[in-house]
Amino acid sequence: MASIELRQLSKRYGKNPVVHGIDLHIGDGEFVALVGPSGCGKSTLLRMIAGLEETSGGEIHLGARRIDPIAPRDRDIAMVFQNYALYPHMTVADNLGFSLRLQKVRPAEIRVRVAEVAGILGLSPLLERKPGQLSGGQRQRVAMGRAILRRPQAFLFDEPLSNLDAKLRVQVRTEIKALHQRLRTTTVYVTHDQVEAMTLADRIVVLKDGHIEQVGTPLELYDRPGNAFVAGFIGSPAMNFIPGRLQLEGAPHVLTDDGLRLPLARAPRAEQGTRVVYGARPEHFSLVGGDDDEGVAAEVRVVEPTGSDTQVAARVAGHDIVAQLRERIGARPGELLRLRPQAELAHVFDAGSGLRLN
Repeated sequence: MASIELRQLSKRYGKNPVVHGIDLHIGDGEFVALVGPSGCGKSTLLRMIAGLEETSGGEIHLGARRIDPIAPRDRDIAMVFQNYALYPHMTVADNLGFSLRLQKVRPAEIRVRVAEVAGILGLSPLLERKPGQLSGGQRQRVAMGRAILRRPQAFLFDEPLSNLDAKLRVQVRTEIKALHQRLRTTTVYVTHDQVEAMTLADRIVVLKDGHIEQVGTPLELYDRPGNAFVAGFIGSPAMNFIPGRLQLEGAPHVLTDDGLRLPLARAPRAEQGTRVVYGARPEHFSLVGGDDDEGVAAEVRVVEPTGSDTQVAARVAGHDIVAQLRERIGARPGELLRLRPQAELAHVFDAGSGLRLN
């Protein structure tokens, strides 16, 4: 195992820059997820670490070695792809042991190592099958097993669960996390699914337009997003945003253009009247009755019961929001509810720069 360090790493296609001078340190044994919208540069970054894309500038270090000038096969990195990349004419056992045969490992040792990894991943009953006889989840486990057998210094995962259905994604996600806890191999994991990133990673790197927006643990990014982009990307359902002006006279609050008061527990680092965006996560609303002064009027658009909670899409101060409530409610479209945002958990962002103010 080894750490990975990116120093001013950049990538251009022609004159178009897609990755802009990335600096990032990934610790030995750490699991780091790269997330962001399509086109943000996360897969390009992963492919540069693997050697499948040439760098346009900067350096990549694996442990004590600089690896960006080194051929991909000599980097001691294993990559698990979205499409599994299995040989269809080979059995599971042959797919697992293929890289070891290329390394001239003795057949007896290959059999032992294949059996060991198959046992870890629950593939022992499937060793004589071919990929076409496997489910998507089983194929992904074979792809992971092939990477493990190489005993590399680092694993790279490129959206490995995107081809699986929802139930299988949860199952294989659990297997990946358990595997990392067992092997403690340095891992870089690319995904567009922030729930995957939150549940799997020790730290998350949020990318936008080839720049790093924020790096932190999942709960750091959830509780203290550095800007409105990170706040809107981390969390499901996404954070609600309502624009207004900061009011610091008396109890601090944000006043919307419609005259609605949105409560704050403490004054942000900004002046009276500053244009801001008030952020409230869906689960940080509570349902209140009557004409409670602390509640805000919300016109119901859609009610979605999920069993464990109820998601309510509504209009507040002319803006669409989603509230995730513990109560089971039977409100109809057009009805008014009163919702109270939790002032101590509210977020305030500068309307111009998007930077966090509280």
